[in-house]
This record gives sequence, structure tokens and C-alpha cells, in this order.
Amino acid sequence: MKVIVIGGVAGGMSAATRLRRLDETAEIVVLERGEHVSYANCGLPYYLGGAIDERDALLLQTPESLDARFRIDVRVRHEALAVDRAARTVLVRETVSGREYEESFDRLVLSPGARPFVPDLPGIERARTLRDVTDADRIAELLDGGVRTAVVVGGGFIGVEAAENLRERGLDVTLVELAGQVLPPLDPEMAAPVAARLREHGVRVELGAQPAEVLPDSVVLADGRTLAADLVLLSIGVRPESSLARAAGLETGPRGGIAVDASGRTSDPEIYAVGDAAEKRDALTGEPVLVPLANLANRHGRLVADAIAGREVAAGPATSTAVVRVFDLTAAATGWNEKRLRAAGHPYQAVHLHPGSHAGYYPGASPIALKLLFDPRDQRILGAQAVGSDGVDKRIDVIATAMAGGLTAPALADLELAYAPPYGSAKDPVNMAGMIAENLATGTVHTVQWHELGTDGAVGPVAALVDVRTRAEHARGAIPGAVNIPLDELRDRAAELPDGELIVHCQVGLRGHTAQRLLAGLGRNAANLDGGYATWSAGQAAA
Repeated sequence: MKVIVIGGVAGGMSAATRLRRLDETAEIVVLERGEHVSYANCGLPYYLGGAIDERDALLLQTPESLDARFRIDVRVRHEALAVDRAARTVLVRETVSGREYEESFDRLVLSPGARPFVPDLPGIERARTLRDVTDADRIAELLDGGVRTAVVVGGGFIGVEAAENLRERGLDVTLVELAGQVLPPLDPEMAAPVAARLREHGVRVELGAQPAEVLPDSVVLADGRTLAADLVLLSIGVRPESSLARAAGLETGPRGGIAVDASGRTSDPEIYAVGDAAEKRDALTGEPVLVPLANLANRHGRLVADAIAGREVAAGPATSTAVVRVFDLTAAATGWNEKRLRAAGHPYQAVHLHPGSHAGYYPGASPIALKLLFDPRDQRILGAQAVGSDGVDKRIDVIATAMAGGLTAPALADLELAYAPPYGSAKDPVNMAGMIAENLATGTVHTVQWHELGTDGAVGPVAALVDVRTRAEHARGAIPGAVNIPLDELRDRAAELPDGELIVHCQVGLRGHTAQRLLAGLGRNAANLDGGYATWSAGQAAA
């Protein structure tokens, strides 16, 4: 059996090496258009920032090492031009010499990746993208040449990483994002602390802005303002490299991804597709989606190798679990966010909490902003987000695992997670999120979201707001119109409360929950402001 793999990075090389482990006799040819294979493209921003000192650390394998260990014929600077499905051949061009030739195959794996989106703007040819090692080399040359200012266009995960690392190199950096927030997978109140941290570290953040023209040393925004820019880096998203598949007559989806079944097969049973160019199955809807993440590319590369070897395999649904570091802050997300759920008209219940990363009495604990979304009809977990300095990634990983295992939101309360004071709390943040979800599901508590205050979505548009924090906390910052009655005085001062419906709040929601239960016991109709003043203030910053 002869297998050709087009694309020699995450998905393609995972397929090639796994197939060799399963079949010592197969002839395996990898065609890579670029100069390098099996490189750590996720590490490119950190190489530019200096966190990764050695360029060679990014080059995990070479054609020579892959031949020595796996007897894989890896051909760099070889571009696949066309696929003849009837003849089972690939037309290949050597990019250095220009020579073209045909290569036959029994099975074909497409792993061409995704290309950065480049808008059609005057002067855009000066802008750089960061897709591969060659791109990184060109940007590193500019950095070594003394550029002092940079504009990063796009505030997604890669754009934020690029802005951080260029700032670490000492550049004056401006991050330009069309949306009203950075990190679109997060909801606005969760992304606001990330934008704030960027600004604290000297990154200028321009939200609701877009470039109109790139000049020799600056970028002109659509509103007429000019930003200094010795370097312009585009990070506006990617598009699947599916032109080869379309030209071969393979089915593609509405967003351009190559359509595949659960085993990675395309509409031609002898051709497979993996990585950023291939569609995945959304965990919530089961519909095809594009998820350009390296972990899925590697997993699906392994999976199609199993399928080619004759094993029964099926890819699991994608939850788009991702994490990013922003200086000393970490942001992570899995599943759907509230914006997407609301736009789709999908029922959901939101939970905000702000627990410590570990036991508060042990030194070094820091707060985590954690958001859980679940379906109120069956308590299915729909998504989660977290932002904090420590312990964020493991909480999102636990929830992502719970989603994959089909656990409900209340079931998170009963997870037995590793605990010692330096690492967590006896009630882990994930457990606490499950407890709140259980209280909501059983009707034990009622909550109001930060964006519902003063609207018909709250307990009532004229509900009175009661701040149960201490007087000192209230003095440091308060929601307009809130009456301050500290929790420990609430029983004795209940007669002072106005008639009608009440919304209570504290700093993060815990004392508000106690106040809501106290008032319910006194016969009052009260709801707790979910996530308390901390979530409300983050929402106001986002708004």
C-alpha cells in the first residue's frame, strides 16, 4: 500500500508516523510545500518574544530524522498541484527547480492546514502573517533590525499572544480588534480583565476599530486615526486550504472546510482529510464546524492512520477547548459561550463565581473568574470560561472532560478532585460551580445576570437592589441605586427593606446567596446577582 500525505505539520505528520507504527510495509510519502516539517507552530509567538531562545527548538523533526526512524519519504519544497482521483495520482511541483511530476497513491491524506486571512487594503503587502517558521524568520529579521512600533490586527488567541510577545521584546504595541472585546470565544465580562491586563503591561488596545490603509511606517484606521507601525502583523483568523480538494471534486462545507465522515474519509473513500482544512462535528449541535486547533489536528491524524490500517474508528465531537496566556494572566474556554447560545436561541443558564485558585489560608492564592453555562431543561453542560493567574487551565480541562463524558452541571459538585492546600480547596471551584448549578436546577435559588439589571429580564424592572457587603466594600465602589445593609445585619434590619421584589448582591455571589436564602425564609421574593459586584463591574467595563 502506498500512502501520500499532503502537508507535513501536525495532522499530516501524526498520520504518517502513526501509520508506520501500524504498518511497517506501507510506502509513505509526505509532500510539504514549505521548508520545514513537524515544527511547533504554536511556539512561534514565544520564539519572537524571546521565551524560546533557540530557533531549532521549534523544529521537532527533519526529513532526515523521519527517514531514519520511520522510513518515511519526506519531501519539503514539494507542492501538490492537483489530484487525479480516477488515475489515483498527485501532480507535484518542486518549488525550487520548477520540475513537475506525477506520484501515484492507493490512499491519500489531505492535511494542507489553513491560510491566514489577509484583507484587501491599500498597502497591505507590507503586513506580515505568522503561520510557519519562514514567517517567523522574516519577522525576527525585522525585530533584529530595530523596529520599535507594531500594530497587531486581530484580538483573538494568536493576536493576543503576538501582542504580548512583541511587547516583551520592548516594542510599543497596539492591538486593533473590530469587535468590542478581545478573545471572541469568551463572553464580554470574561474578556474585559484580559484587555485590562494588556493595557496594564503597556499594550494599547483599540476595540471596535479596523485598519483602512497600511502606510510605510503606520496604519490608518477607518475613523481616520493613525497608529505608528514599523511592523504590521495580521491575526484576523484563518481560512481552510481546501482549493486542492475542491478542484478534485471533493465535497466541501458552507465555510470551505473539507467534508469528512467520523473516520476522516472525504466524499472519495480512498481520500482522507485532517487538520485545519477539515470539518469537525460540533459537540452541541452535531453540525459541521471548523476548529483550527493543533490538538484536534494531531488526534485526527492518528485517527485516519488507524482507519487506513483497517481499524474501526470514529472521531469524537469538538468542544473547541483552548487556553492562552496574557502576561501573568490565563484565559481558557470550552464549548459554547453565552453570545453564541443567545444568538442561536438555545436555552441556557449562566453561573458566575470567583473562587480562589487554592485554599485561601495557604500563601499565594489568587482569584479565578469562572463561568459555567448549562441547559436548564436537562442540565447538560454547554460551555465554560475561566480567567485568572493560576489554576485556570485545569478547571477548564476538568469541565471539558465532564462534557465529553456526558456529565450534567450539577454532577460537577460530586467530582472527587485532587486536593491539598497548595493546589486547591476542599470545595474545588469546579465543585462549587456544580453546587450553584444544582441550586438553580432545583429552584433553591434564583439569580439575575449582570446585563439584566434594570431590564425586564430581571426579577422585575423596579426591583430594589440590596448590597449586603460591608460598609467599607460599598464605599470603595457600588452599583448605582443599591441600598447597603451588611449581611450580618440583614435579619435585624429586614423591616428597613423596601416592599416588593429584591435583588441582593455581594462581591462575588457567596454572601448574596446566603442573603437570598435568608430573605426567602422571611417570605421575601429575592434573587441573587450572579457573580456579584465583581462580575457586574467586569460587565460594565466590557460595555
